[in-house]
Amino acid sequence: MTHRAASDTSRITHADTPVTQDHGQTQMIGSAFDKEGDDDVIVKNEPSPRPKDAATLILVRRDGAKPRVLMGKRSGGHVFMPDKYVFPGGRVDPDDGRAVSWCELKPDVEAKLRSNARRQPRAFALTAIRETFEETGLLVARPAEMPVTAPRGWARFHELDAAPHLSPLTFIGRAITPPYRPRRFDARFFMAEADEALIDERPPVDGAELSDLQWVTLADAGDLDLPSVTRFMLAEIDARLKTKDYKEGPPYLRWTRTGHSTERL
Repeated sequence: MTHRAASDTSRITHADTPVTQDHGQTQMIGSAFDKEGDDDVIVKNEPSPRPKDAATLILVRRDGAKPRVLMGKRSGGHVFMPDKYVFPGGRVDPDDGRAVSWCELKPDVEAKLRSNARRQPRAFALTAIRETFEETGLLVARPAEMPVTAPRGWARFHELDAAPHLSPLTFIGRAITPPYRPRRFDARFFMAEADEALIDERPPVDGAELSDLQWVTLADAGDLDLPSVTRFMLAEIDARLKTKDYKEGPPYLRWTRTGHSTERL
């Protein structure tokens, strides 16, 4: 389990916990963590697995009356969060950090990601982009003449002459799955404006990992069957979209010896 020095974080109090919209009414989020009995599998007869690095991308469209985000439904056969609606994302692969890109992360985003990380910051952003393509068919990229050879998992990008576009990604949160789950992840959440990030206007396509892909308003997303951490991040997006020059650091959700902890990086 990674830890963050107290001098570099600020604890989120009840007063500044993000809020979410429910049919026009502002409500506080009770907890960012799923409880036992929230349809999650709890395993207590064996050691808790070490969290695996993961990354998620939240694409935002502003071409309608209200901002919309892309979400899809996980397969019921998944051990981790079956039948839940989530954002595209997945586990970091060893070669992700080696992928060729059109540009790099913004310096402030890179600095936040570097804290208490075993990998280079760009690896997380590249994972989010790769997983988004694999799960939705959408390319967060720019046209480019790509090398003939590609790291494992990136051959399709090279075949399409598409270079991952990192600079539009903003780091908005980090969450570590609590202990006693059969799958645990140390996930970094990114947000990007679809108009700036995507290579074209192609529609998302359902696949084996995610189905019922749709662009939904934040209010409509709140009515879906969501993991608590996804609901928490929706509220973080809501705050960022409503506040110009948002200054709050990304929330960091994790388990400590005293229980659940939510701080800002």
